[in-house]
Amino acid sequence: MIEHCLYGVKVFCDFPLFDRPAPVSAVAPGEHAALELRQAGAGEVSPPGPGSLASKTPLYSTHGRELFLLTDREQARSVSGQPWCLEVEGVVSLTWTGGEPLVYYQLHAEGTRALLVFWFVHIFLPLHLTLERGYDFIHAAAVEVDEQPILFIAPSMGGKSTLGDYFLKQGHPMLSDDKVATFLEQGRYYAVPSHPHHRPFREFEVLGNPVQLFASQARPIHAFYVLAQAEPDAGIEITEVTGFRKFEELLPNYLFSFRFLQAQRLRWLAQLADQSLVYRVSRPWSLGRMHETYEAICAHISHSACFDHDE
Repeated sequence: MIEHCLYGVKVFCDFPLFDRPAPVSAVAPGEHAALELRQAGAGEVSPPGPGSLASKTPLYSTHGRELFLLTDREQARSVSGQPWCLEVEGVVSLTWTGGEPLVYYQLHAEGTRALLVFWFVHIFLPLHLTLERGYDFIHAAAVEVDEQPILFIAPSMGGKSTLGDYFLKQGHPMLSDDKVATFLEQGRYYAVPSHPHHRPFREFEVLGNPVQLFASQARPIHAFYVLAQAEPDAGIEITEVTGFRKFEELLPNYLFSFRFLQAQRLRWLAQLADQSLVYRVSRPWSLGRMHETYEAICAHISHSACFDHDE
């Protein structure tokens, strides 16, 4: 079995998921049981397939596919022995049993190994880790500056991947292109490396370009930068977000909004907002001025780090 490390968890598979595996040292702090991806029907008893699970909920539509989440009861936090299935219409079904480390896949008519890897890594694992482990994911692009994770958040098409790509080109390690796993450990929130690919373009069902400079470990989150669009000739302004406004900025970027996760989501967001630095970056919507935005954020990080050290 080949060992990978994705979203802070060791994942074993009998084929390589990537040409360049994520560094195993990127595991998250604390104890996290490994997962194993296997093909269904290989002489083993796998969890019930989609046809035998009565509760089928449309999840959402993404990358041109309809997604469904299936189980045998009203959907809630996963419990030991509960059968689950994520069905990507026409491509693949991924099944597992609550509390167990095995994940089984079954390809459908349009399924290929490349599509299996995309849906397993990009969509299934964040969902699975949320349901099974109580992890919290935030929709953001994340890079390291001076070994400190900073997260860029913005609405869809708001420029976070483009800005993240610019930081990568300046030699900063990437933590995540799109989905950031966060963990609370000893009173601090950590951002965890996802997988070594970056997608600064809009193309369906691809992980993106391989990233050579990938973060090697989980680290405490330094700050969130909320990207806001300004006029083309405007200057770049970075202002701190305080009080309840921090919660309001983070709330739309919580990745999963299941009704049964509402209490967890609100509790996590309130704690995260209370303990985190959040800044709004008003910058011109211009690729030609990207370097100014980059320089302003780096200078701001350096200044705030010096201030924190002095305090």
